[in-house]
Amino acid sequence: MKKLMLAAIAATAFGAAAPAMAEVVVVVNAKAAESTMTKEQVAQFFLGKSTAMTPIDQSESSPIRAEFYKKVADKDAAQAKALWSKLVFTGKATMPKEAGDNAGVKAALAANPKAIGYIDKSAVDATVKVVYTAQ
Repeated sequence: MKKLMLAAIAATAFGAAAPAMAEVVVVVNAKAAESTMTKEQVAQFFLGKSTAMTPIDQSESSPIRAEFYKKVADKDAAQAKALWSKLVFTGKATMPKEAGDNAGVKAALAANPKAIGYIDKSAVDATVKVVYTAQ
């Protein structure tokens, strides 16, 4: 019985120590025409392959940014930054605007109906429309 209790306590401790992965959703202005997008469409905006929408990144140190690029673009944040640096250097694009957090992304989307960003699902409210859930 004692071993079983210790095993349960250890399992709980290890479970609590594991980092919680955010559920990342891609959002647009609530009044935007877009209602759904594919992973490929979203990746095009955030990798500089399409200029139809303006990408809004979260801060470079944000864990959600790394999670987003891993799940949507199959790249780590450093690879995405290197790609953007090349596009900027060759004059083909300008770096995405950067918002500090979920609230900053929502404010940027409210100010620009052609913007697209990503936030934690828990931050979704009536000011934004979810067009893709990263998995």
